[in-house]
Amino acid sequence: MSRTWITRPENERDIPAIRRANLEAFPTPLEADLVEALRAGPAWIPGLSIVAVDDDGTVAGYALLTRCHVGDAPALALGPCAVLPRYQKQGAGSAAIRAGLETARGMGENLVLVLGHAEYYPRFGFTRASVYGIRPPFEAPDEAMMALVFDETLPVPSGVIVYPPPFGV
Repeated sequence: MSRTWITRPENERDIPAIRRANLEAFPTPLEADLVEALRAGPAWIPGLSIVAVDDDGTVAGYALLTRCHVGDAPALALGPCAVLPRYQKQGAGSAAIRAGLETARGMGENLVLVLGHAEYYPRFGFTRASVYGIRPPFEAPDEAMMALVFDETLPVPSGVIVYPPPFGV
C-alpha cells in the first residue's frame, strides 16, 4: 500500500528519530552509527539527509546521500535508507529516496551510487554500475552495485568508488 508522504531535509529535531528509524530497521546499530559519523564529517551535504514524515510529524522513512568519489570525480553515495517497521511497504522509503534524488539533481549532481537490492533500486532509475566501468573497493555482486546518472550527455567517471572514511572501506 502506498500513500502520500511529506518529505523534507532533516532538521536538528529529527536527529533522534532518524537514529531510531535506523535502529529499528536494521539488526545492528551499524547504520545508525554510520549516519552520525557521516553527519560529523566532510562528506555531509546539507539538504541531502531526507525524512518522510507521517501526518502527525512522525519520521517514518529516511534516505541519506553523502559525498563519495569515483577516482577523483565527485559522486554521491545513497544510504543508509531506513523505514520504521510499522511504516514499511507504505512508500515512506521510496518517497524519501525520490526526494533526495530530486534534490541532488537540483544541486547539479550527476552520479549517485548505491549498494543494495537489485530488485528495489531500479525503480528509481539505477542500473548496474559496471555498465559505466564503476566498481566498489570490495567484493559485491555486480547486480547489487548500482549507479544512477541524471544526464547521460555529461561525462560519467569510471573506476573504483572512494567512500568517505566512516564507511570503513
